[in-house]
Amino acid sequence: MAIHVGGFEPLTTIDYPDNLSCVVFTQGCPWRCGYCHNHDLIAANKPTAFDWDDILKFIKSRQGLLDAVVFSGGEPCLQSGLLQAITQVKALGFKVGLHTGGAYPQRLRRCLPLVDWVGFDIKHLPLHYDLVTQTPHSAQRAWQSLELLLESGVDQQLRITRHPSLMSDEELAQLQRLIRRQYHQELIVQACNTSQCLDEKLRLI
Repeated sequence: MAIHVGGFEPLTTIDYPDNLSCVVFTQGCPWRCGYCHNHDLIAANKPTAFDWDDILKFIKSRQGLLDAVVFSGGEPCLQSGLLQAITQVKALGFKVGLHTGGAYPQRLRRCLPLVDWVGFDIKHLPLHYDLVTQTPHSAQRAWQSLELLLESGVDQQLRITRHPSLMSDEELAQLQRLIRRQYHQELIVQACNTSQCLDEKLRLI
């Protein structure tokens, strides 16, 4: 079962720490984060020019040259064929990285045994999750996924993209304290690309 690919980056040094990798951007995301700058990847059924089988052939040609393949998005766990795609990549000898917001806990659970590293995107304090995702009950799924990830022992990085209009300094500090106290992890704060936000009201030039 193929995955629906919305973009592909053949070489990157920043999407999987300390590894040369390529990035498969899957098409489709169930959330509508106002600060999203990859909003071309939101619509799940949008036609694209990318074919998974062709990308897999390219990946095979990079054996010995790349360390890892990263599945990003969009939201990779939206793809029903993600586990099969990961299995194909692992069979070629690559490490697998996964970028996820945790929207599909059970699908993430099935993938974790084959994944080597996860970049997990936290959106806000649980009480204010819907403010960012524009999706009811998104916090419940995200925090369930976070607990599954941390229980799995898979290497990970917890990070947040912070837009100043959606999260105050005090809320950010509160979230960092929560992550540190409850999960004994550090939260990496990423800069927000405010020039291309999905929500035009959030665009700051």
